[in-house]
Amino acid sequence: MTALEHMKLVIGWLYGTKMNIYGDRGNVVALEQRARWRGLDVEVRDIGMGQPIPDDIDIFFWGGGQDQEQVAVARDLAGAKGTSIRTAIEKGAAMLAICGGYQLLGHGYQPHDGEMLPGVGLFDATSVAGPTRFIGNVVIESDQFGTLVGFENHSGLTHLQGDAKPLGKVIAGNGNNGSDGLEGALYKNAIGCYLHGALLPKNPQLTDWLLQAGLHHRYGEHVTLPPLDDSLETAAHESATIRAKSPRSS
Repeated sequence: MTALEHMKLVIGWLYGTKMNIYGDRGNVVALEQRARWRGLDVEVRDIGMGQPIPDDIDIFFWGGGQDQEQVAVARDLAGAKGTSIRTAIEKGAAMLAICGGYQLLGHGYQPHDGEMLPGVGLFDATSVAGPTRFIGNVVIESDQFGTLVGFENHSGLTHLQGDAKPLGKVIAGNGNNGSDGLEGALYKNAIGCYLHGALLPKNPQLTDWLLQAGLHHRYGEHVTLPPLDDSLETAAHESATIRAKSPRSS
């Protein structure tokens, strides 16, 4: 199968009404639009509180939220729902999770007040609420994706454990915890990170990687995406990079 106009993708937007801050919605828009520009049939499904995980999701997106929302979501994920997400990733589905979503894909998140919130356990990582809020533009260098830019706004401190693979190394900004120089986590086709912004419109290579992973999940074969005119995306990427590296960046 080679004609993209005969192919489809299903995007599952996890907790879109509860965890959707700092431009995160733009990531879903970018995935959907770059797929449609190539003739793909795209369906976006909202997966909210109390709703099971469909078994035909190709790409998951999960945005950030405040501690109050994370408490409710962590409770909703307990049991079969969290297991279904892990199973989908193990079977090749793609995932992009930002900030609060990233934290709950680890073993757990400890908020400022209250008990540890259990996570899905996809990433070998643990997060705690720290004393300092990291706000500003971020640049990282990724072995797999090259230079990525985004905007962080978090007090969470995430530490990777064991053989957990980071998304990249911090060039400007704070990243996972402000101390070890790492940002995000990567497992199979799942990415977790603190890069709001929205991330995908300014990093089209990452968007297309998620689309290709989603197509491979659905059709069981590698699909080459035809190139697009990325001049606007490149300009946004370069502008964000300059701001991040400026001494006055915030």
